[in-house]
Amino acid sequence: MTMHKAIRGLLAGAAMLAASVAQAATTFTLSTPDPDAAEITVAANKFAELVAAKTKGEVTIKVFPNGTLYGGDPSAAVKQLAGGSLDMLVLAGSLYANFNPKFSAISIPYLFDDEAQLRAYLAGEQGQELVADLNGIGIKGLSLWTRPFRQMTNSKLPIEKPADLAGLKFRVPNNPLWVEFFKKMGAAPTPMAFAEVYNALQLKVVDGQENPISVPLAAKFYEVQGFVSMTNHMADSWVLGINPAKFDALSDAEKAAINEAAKETEAWKADNDAAQAETILKELEGHGMKVNRLTPEQQAAFVAVSKELYPVFAGLVKDQAFFDKSVAFVGKK
Repeated sequence: MTMHKAIRGLLAGAAMLAASVAQAATTFTLSTPDPDAAEITVAANKFAELVAAKTKGEVTIKVFPNGTLYGGDPSAAVKQLAGGSLDMLVLAGSLYANFNPKFSAISIPYLFDDEAQLRAYLAGEQGQELVADLNGIGIKGLSLWTRPFRQMTNSKLPIEKPADLAGLKFRVPNNPLWVEFFKKMGAAPTPMAFAEVYNALQLKVVDGQENPISVPLAAKFYEVQGFVSMTNHMADSWVLGINPAKFDALSDAEKAAINEAAKETEAWKADNDAAQAETILKELEGHGMKVNRLTPEQQAAFVAVSKELYPVFAGLVKDQAFFDKSVAFVGKK
């Protein structure tokens, strides 16, 4: 009997060891669309660091930048995440609008006054509704992180008023919200995959582009653009998603750790983005770009144009109630 107990003890110990090894071997890939130095890839690495710490190394996340795991095609990435060939993905909310038009509400031009208001929206009822909606396309949403407000660069002139955009060929994401806004400003919006933008700017296929200020630095647009205009014209989010089956296979403790890490990374990222903004502008100036900042009066002219488009934007969101709640949240109804 004693020998049997000893054997049972050894077997139990071996099983526990095997379980421990299996847990330690849990590794996820996390794809980001931008280079190593870009704010989203930096944040993804912070998230991976927090997950490793919170799970004591039982869950490891390996970050792959530049869309390398999905060939740079964001629509394919979303489908691959749902299908399980991608483990985890962080992608702009504006790109998810191709699957759920309600995500367009986040990027209604000049909807948000500042980042604090944007963060409150993403953490609130409307943001969490968007996260829940991801279930409908086969994705487990973990968190919405803020993306710095978008700014304009071009090779022609400083943008100080809507009329300055007249006739400029502007690269925009493949999203009708951008197309309608820039068309209303008098520009010639040109939807284009991000991977094509540098060459298009270099070859003068387009005159300018718009993105959070870290993007022109990380993508070296300063080599082919002369002007940065701090227009703060649109907000966006980052959607951190995971394949549902892979999330469900984790222990409750591991799920909790990942959720905690996602929440902590959101706060860390907001602080880090704010701290980096002026440094990035100085670097762009050091590379020869001229930076101009809009005054409140100048920005008001852009805001007025945006409000004229609210009926169009509501149609693009394709959910009048959600649009109305979003506008009411920021007190702009």
